Amino acid sequence: QVQLVESGGGLVQAGGSLRLSCAASGRSFSSYVMAWFRQAPGEEREFVAVISWSGGATDYADSVKGRFTISRDNAKNTMYLQMNVLKQEDTAVYYCATGRFWDARRRLRSNYDNWGQGTQVTVSS
Repeated sequence: QVQLVESGGGLVQAGGSLRLSCAASGRSFSSYVMAWFRQAPGEEREFVAVISWSGGATDYADSVKGRFTISRDNAKNTMYLQMNVLKQEDTAVYYCATGRFWDARRRLRSNYDNWGQGTQVTVSS
């Protein structure tokens, strides 16, 4: 069990950057695969990025590859999402989540059983 709290969202102009944080509390933070998802109004919650238990492997949605960087600091029980060259289509509520497995399911919502409350990212023109 782990509790997750996202922060760092806000309003930013297109082309700008934001750094999101996900602070976790609970046991065995390093035992979890951790991921970022996002959900725009009226849209399905979609995968953004995932990082393995040790932080040695990552995977990104095609829409953010090359612009976003996921990282984690297990000693600080914190995960990050550095978002650069933001676009209007990045506007969404961003959620962090924890999961157990690093396999083909790592991009699926069903792999994650614990979610934060989300932080709003709004990208203006």
